[in-house]
Amino acid sequence: MSAPVTVYGPAISPAVARVAACLLEKDVPFQLEPVDMSKGEHKSPSFLKLQPFGQVPAFKDHLTTVFESRAICRYICDQYSDRGNRTLLGREEDGAVGRAAIEQWIESEGQAFNPPSLAIAFQLTFAPLMGRATDMAVVEQNEAKLAKVLDVYEQRLGDSQYFAGDEFTLADLVHMPNTELLASKTKTAGLITERKNLSRWWDEVSVRPSWKKVVELQSVPRPPRS
Repeated sequence: MSAPVTVYGPAISPAVARVAACLLEKDVPFQLEPVDMSKGEHKSPSFLKLQPFGQVPAFKDHLTTVFESRAICRYICDQYSDRGNRTLLGREEDGAVGRAAIEQWIESEGQAFNPPSLAIAFQLTFAPLMGRATDMAVVEQNEAKLAKVLDVYEQRLGDSQYFAGDEFTLADLVHMPNTELLASKTKTAGLITERKNLSRWWDEVSVRPSWKKVVELQSVPRPPRS
């Protein structure tokens, strides 16, 4: 019997990995449905019904479909609130204040961290896989932008164990896919490891069982489809 939750897209995609990590934290069974982007499957009429911008991931459960990885993660936390890690979006007793503490760092990831870190990862990791030349000018420009963000993160993680306080939350989880690329898949690990507090944070979150499972999923080649 197939899982009631389906995530459409390749595990190697940082956005797909973000959703998979959230589902694993919440102990929600799911299946990954491959989308062959090299063949344009993400632009097919059937996929565009799930994700109108033709990007991965798309998400489907017995109630609805959702697109955009951070929105999907929020939905998972709300819809499956009684499963797995129940404090990814804060403790009920902390109310709006606790939720806001988490949401501001989720927004920081999407607005400040993701653009330069993903640009670097694309040039150093994904472009070569696609047979494209790496544009080092783009890498250098975005390293300078990212360094300013990471300096803020370094200060924050000197004041608290995790982004939103002393517990692992969705604020930390959303940062993990791109951090994995920087720390393990490119030659830019120093951006993380040379910042003491950021390096300590990454050492702690990257050994979580949910994330180790995501890394395992990313390393397993998908069988070709007929």
